[in-house]
Amino acid sequence: MGFFSVDGGLYKFFTTLWSLIKINFLWLVFSIPIVTLGGATIAAFDVTMKMSDEHEGYVSHQFVRSFKKNFKNGIPFGIIMLVCIYLIWLTFSLFNQLEDSPIALLIAGMVMLFVFLLAFIYAYPLQARYYNTTFRTLKTSVDISVRYFLRTLLLIFVCFLELVVIMWNNLTMTIGLIIGPVCIMYTISAFAVRFFREIERDQPGSVQRAEEPEADEDEETAETADEVEESGGEDA
Repeated sequence: MGFFSVDGGLYKFFTTLWSLIKINFLWLVFSIPIVTLGGATIAAFDVTMKMSDEHEGYVSHQFVRSFKKNFKNGIPFGIIMLVCIYLIWLTFSLFNQLEDSPIALLIAGMVMLFVFLLAFIYAYPLQARYYNTTFRTLKTSVDISVRYFLRTLLLIFVCFLELVVIMWNNLTMTIGLIIGPVCIMYTISAFAVRFFREIERDQPGSVQRAEEPEADEDEETAETADEVEESGGEDA
């Protein structure tokens, strides 16, 4: 009976699944105006990281509260991300459309895609967990990607596999619309939480958690995560 009890694995699985479906729905709805995409994504990562950290509560309430808190900060994140995605798409489109198919365009597109992944793969989790400016957050994401390079490559590969499954056929795309994006976010959150814990343990007091009250907002925003940015190195 333990497996089917409220503390059993089956109950926890369906509870987590239902929470992810709700987060995905909220993310889709709150992202409809496009300009709110950044804030909605930060809110989704805020909740999925709490789930990964076993601090799950009322996910709908947590999402809305986080969205309100990160709405303004999320606007530049969303704009920068969409511009980067467009430029990468444009580069690969030109490569396919031009008769000569210049290899330089293909190389440029691959480099742009790689840098984009390093800059954004931990950016939203960082913004959800810590106080920092937009560009410092992007730089810190790159630094963490370099420090945990091999595990970051593994994370990218796992997310790629999830995307392949989602796009496999019409049925999986329909299911993916219901839960696909948040599954990828949940995967990234599971990796990010572990890395953030290690950095917080190695460098206590170097970052200000987003849940903590701000003593001086301007000063804290300028100085947050300096130590994290300096933590680049070989993957442990």
